[in-house]
Amino acid sequence: MHLGFSSMNTADDPAPDVLAKMLEDHGFESLWYGDHSHIPVSRNTPYPAGGELPAPYKKMMDPYVSLMAAATATRTLKLGTGIALLLERELISQAKTIATLDRLSRGRLLIGAGVGWNEEQFNNASSLPWQRRYLALKETVAAQRILFTEQEPEYHGELIDFDPIWFEPKPLQAGGPKVILGVMGPLGVRQAAEWADGWMPVDIGLGDAAKSISAFRRAVADFGRDPDSVEITLGIMETPTADLLKRYRDLGVHRANIGVGVENWDKPGVIMPMIETFARLIPDLAD
Repeated sequence: MHLGFSSMNTADDPAPDVLAKMLEDHGFESLWYGDHSHIPVSRNTPYPAGGELPAPYKKMMDPYVSLMAAATATRTLKLGTGIALLLERELISQAKTIATLDRLSRGRLLIGAGVGWNEEQFNNASSLPWQRRYLALKETVAAQRILFTEQEPEYHGELIDFDPIWFEPKPLQAGGPKVILGVMGPLGVRQAAEWADGWMPVDIGLGDAAKSISAFRRAVADFGRDPDSVEITLGIMETPTADLLKRYRDLGVHRANIGVGVENWDKPGVIMPMIETFARLIPDLAD
């Protein structure tokens, strides 16, 4: 099992090039940055974890720009969005950004994607219908894959529609970076099982991890796909023990993404000691 590191990516955190170099030097497989272009001041959508929205949400930097900075300082570290709100950006422009970043990073990009939880934020940035956001995401990813593979791509869906265009350059990775869905509910998990390259749940939402992972693999197989071809990336919300990480490995988790807990999101001094501590576990997790 690989170990990744996820960050809120605010201006108060260690700079992306500094953090990325530290992770690569300590044997981490990947760095993941979240995505919130803005937060509406007035909203009815509650924060999913309950209570007040943590302040760092209000000052997150752009994940693609930050990952480009991380790419310049590293050679092998994979670069992930965790998670990108694909529906809140114009499709073709965003595809160009992804393709460019993948080429400039020499094929190291991973796209963690989701529909988001903040309805007001979604409506500020998108004309797509909130109530049909899962279909919109499915079509967005399908259209993006066509942009990344066909000479004169076109797409005609229920919500996404465009006539043939020239779209170059293509990403360095054939077919484009893997799209890993960060979803938890029944509808989202079904989508991940049906068409995504991977699934990225969070540990606190899994319940019985063994049962949830087994059920997901069965769902993948029910769609006629090989469960071993759909990677599971697990987001770790609280500081895990070595034994817990090894249990996730034994359950078939491909990658565990750790990060500082919510209580430390605005304390960048916690990050480097945490990296050094968990780096010592990496050899054992690969066994």
